[in-house]
Amino acid sequence: MKKMFGACLIGAALGLTALSGAAHAKTGATLAITLEPPHLDPTAGAPAAIDEVVYANVFEGLTRIDSQGLVKPGLAERWVIENDGLTYRFILRKGVTFHDGATLEASDVKFSFERAIAETSENAQKGLFSAIASVEAPDDRTVILKLNRKEGLLLWNLGWGDAVIVDPASAETNKTNPVGTGPFKFEDWARGDSIKLVRNPGYWGKASSLERVTFKVIDDAAAQVAALLAGDVDAIPNIGAPETVAQFEADPRFTVLKGTTEGETILSMNHRRPLLQDVRVRKAIQHAIDRKAIVDGAMFGFGTPIGSHFAPHSPAYTDLTGVTPYDPAKAKALLQEAGVAEGTKLVLKLPPPTYARRGGEIVAAQLAEVGFEVEQIPVDWGQWVSEVFKGEHDFDLTIVSHTEPLDIGIYARDDYYFGYENPAFKELMAKIDGVSDPAQRNTLYKEAQRILADDAVNGFLFQLAKVAVIRKELKGLWTNAPIQANDLTAARWE
Repeated sequence: MKKMFGACLIGAALGLTALSGAAHAKTGATLAITLEPPHLDPTAGAPAAIDEVVYANVFEGLTRIDSQGLVKPGLAERWVIENDGLTYRFILRKGVTFHDGATLEASDVKFSFERAIAETSENAQKGLFSAIASVEAPDDRTVILKLNRKEGLLLWNLGWGDAVIVDPASAETNKTNPVGTGPFKFEDWARGDSIKLVRNPGYWGKASSLERVTFKVIDDAAAQVAALLAGDVDAIPNIGAPETVAQFEADPRFTVLKGTTEGETILSMNHRRPLLQDVRVRKAIQHAIDRKAIVDGAMFGFGTPIGSHFAPHSPAYTDLTGVTPYDPAKAKALLQEAGVAEGTKLVLKLPPPTYARRGGEIVAAQLAEVGFEVEQIPVDWGQWVSEVFKGEHDFDLTIVSHTEPLDIGIYARDDYYFGYENPAFKELMAKIDGVSDPAQRNTLYKEAQRILADDAVNGFLFQLAKVAVIRKELKGLWTNAPIQANDLTAARWE
């Protein structure tokens, strides 16, 4: 009854013919975001919520990833790769300054990369820098990276939020007062409410047409919709109420953008648990899952079923959903073979996003049908990071979308949160790292996907869609999300 009542309220609001909010001056934009970032330093944290505020807006890297997923020059205006493929020479742009007035120099790049590589580094993606043997700054505008092996994705890796360049003078305070080189400067953070950015008048590139940007934290999907209808926000970059999309499409005041993300949404299994170390149990869990029912029931059809950890829009993708198809009878047989008793309990911890909470209800019901008792525990984002992702690893199952681009390499990491260990997979990923030919890399990526599917490492659910609802006059927001970002570089009112 409660859910039905909420849906009716949303439907009634969508039927309004005029916005209740006053017309805005159209010099700024307000975006609704679901998750408040724990801090604002993309080089010191894993949550996508950090990059979704500051990547390309406040912080920039030597390269940048554009809306099509292509590598473009960033703070480096050009680069040269030596014939041996082990030396990269970057030439920095002239006239770039940090928001605190400091001039960008090669020594800042050297500092940023050495800080990321350091043993004490908080960088969540240290693997991006694993091929870098040394960083040299022979003059103020030249950076030389010497590699210990060939890394075909180096330029792509340097475009991630984890590889942005920071000013040594402000690096330690970027979590609360971020200082970058981007088109927007940090202005204010009202915890639990909003993060405000203002246009950087000294930006080296084309100035933004927006004077300010506000990221409004609204964790309730229905409240986001209400705020958009009331004129309190101008866009929901990732709508949490997919059931309202059809109604928004019929409303001439708004534009609906349907795109793709890099978000492999998975039912992660804790391989440290003796029960889940048995591949028969993991396969049984996968056979118990009806992916289409989850996509339809939790996401109203927005999402593509996956059978391994890889994005369907990638040329290296292979469809492995048939390896462990929905088959409850097969699941029960495997559990019986493994000696798993009826009523065995599993703890499912669910972070705040809609896909996790709604998807968790469906997954729990599906697992109950094959004999498991599933305890669903909703947790906030901070709890999820500390209890699931970091040292405690106190969970059996969790649902999370891994939104980092081309991140299948996480399965080769030591002591990663789901605890998968496979030396053959690690060897394969090391081999991929040294291959620069795209066709050869794609062949190896397909082999890697097959290993993960055959090992039933996790419950591979679906690729998260990106559905944005935007006031029709606001242009320039991304349709797809090839990287974790709300890049507002080209945002404008028309």
